Amino acid sequence: MPIWVDADACPVPIREILCRAATRWQIDTTFIANHAITLPPSPYIKRRQVPQGFDVADNEIMDQMHEGDLVITQDIPLAAEAIEKGADVFNPRGQAFTKENIRQRLAMRNFMEEMRNAGQVTGGPAPFRQTDRKEFADKLDRWLQRNKRS
Repeated sequence: MPIWVDADACPVPIREILCRAATRWQIDTTFIANHAITLPPSPYIKRRQVPQGFDVADNEIMDQMHEGDLVITQDIPLAAEAIEKGADVFNPRGQAFTKENIRQRLAMRNFMEEMRNAGQVTGGPAPFRQTDRKEFADKLDRWLQRNKRS
């Protein structure tokens, strides 16, 4: 049950939480990005740098992950693919993507993209806050507890 991280847009505090958890729980955690990222030394923490390009990191995650793995991503299409393949998925704010909510999330993503393209919506997501860190850490801890026993 390894963890796969879409590291291109993963906030540094979440990366740190994941690295501490990987070492503490002795679980393989791989960060995949198209740029260099700094990670602490650990036999459980890996980084894989992929070439620049559209969905290159996403495709690498999909090629490597298996049913029951955990994928951390903000990318809703990647989340949908990973769920279809049997992974557990949540974003860096600790919000789960599930079979029950992924279609609605995809529809909202597509709608917002259309609105941005039409100039109707500007700006991005809300700033990353301390409560987001806590929510993510709690969600990760619950996932690790549930899956370490299995």
